[in-house]
Amino acid sequence: MQAVAKQRQTADAGGAIAPANPGAQSAQSASAISAIDPVALRRALGTFVTGVTVVTTRDDEGRPRGMTANSFTSVSLDPPLLLVCVGKGAASYPVFQGTEHFAVNLLHDGQTDVSNLFASKSAEKFAAVGHDVVHTGAPVLTDCLTWFDCTVHDRVDAGDHAILIGRIQAFGTSPAAPLGFCRGRYAHVKDPLPPGWLSSHDMIVGYLIDADGSLLLAQDGKGGWVLPSAPRRLTNGRLPLAGGGELALVPHDTFLYSVFDTAESDPGYLMYRARLAQPLSQAELPPQFRFFPFDQLPFDDIASREIRSMVRRYVRETAGGHFGIYMDSHDGGRIAMVSDAQPWTQLSQV
Repeated sequence: MQAVAKQRQTADAGGAIAPANPGAQSAQSASAISAIDPVALRRALGTFVTGVTVVTTRDDEGRPRGMTANSFTSVSLDPPLLLVCVGKGAASYPVFQGTEHFAVNLLHDGQTDVSNLFASKSAEKFAAVGHDVVHTGAPVLTDCLTWFDCTVHDRVDAGDHAILIGRIQAFGTSPAAPLGFCRGRYAHVKDPLPPGWLSSHDMIVGYLIDADGSLLLAQDGKGGWVLPSAPRRLTNGRLPLAGGGELALVPHDTFLYSVFDTAESDPGYLMYRARLAQPLSQAELPPQFRFFPFDQLPFDDIASREIRSMVRRYVRETAGGHFGIYMDSHDGGRIAMVSDAQPWTQLSQV
């Protein structure tokens, strides 16, 4: 303890390090404290490695607003609380001061451009960034590391910032690597995913995307194939693809097709059948995606027995023109056939 006490130090007004004198602390004046060099202090605080977030909400007219922030932390699990600090000099500060809900979107390591965009003064921040609503109505980025949709639990005034404490109403996460920030620049984290960690305990949403008698599959990184998936339901009828790009689907031809589990430790699956909204010849796909004709589907390279079975059923039902909805159960599952199906546009007029 003596050695530790002798090494305790404090910063003088110029940011230099000087030996601390605990007995003299009470005699420090307010002017001495305020004389701390803010530039040096900012640099010192910047040595703490943080993640990067985009905090979003909507203004009184319903327009999405957002800003980049790295002053973020968890607060409590029971109740589920987090906090983020909003600078009073930010253009969107008045909106965050009046809102009753907001979302915190943690960015992954491929989103430095998104971080820079929301740190700018651009009036069109959301024009090139996919977003959706989940629970509160705050914009949630469709591509990010993790998102938290919150209602405002409390506000605390703190100098040149306001602390927003949010109560988490919904959240989602992914196995991507986080985008870090340290010493005024972006940092990258290696091997962020511990063994056995699941990307989410929520249902995985997958798609059987049909185009001219072919089905879209994606490489699984292990020499096999899987169905494409999405973090949540589609936004404006478009499916974002891992690796970049998106596919437009026919909205009224997208239906629930199957609900099942593959193992007790895995999340469940919600599978939808859908049809490509453009000719197959015009579809631009990342290299890991490919449309297979029904008679050339690589069933032996689809690892999941449940997925193989579902794809075989889809091929049979497509040939017959009659589709069913499969629901998993303890004794083998049930299929309810859909008859006399009508387009959504007709049903909406009933």
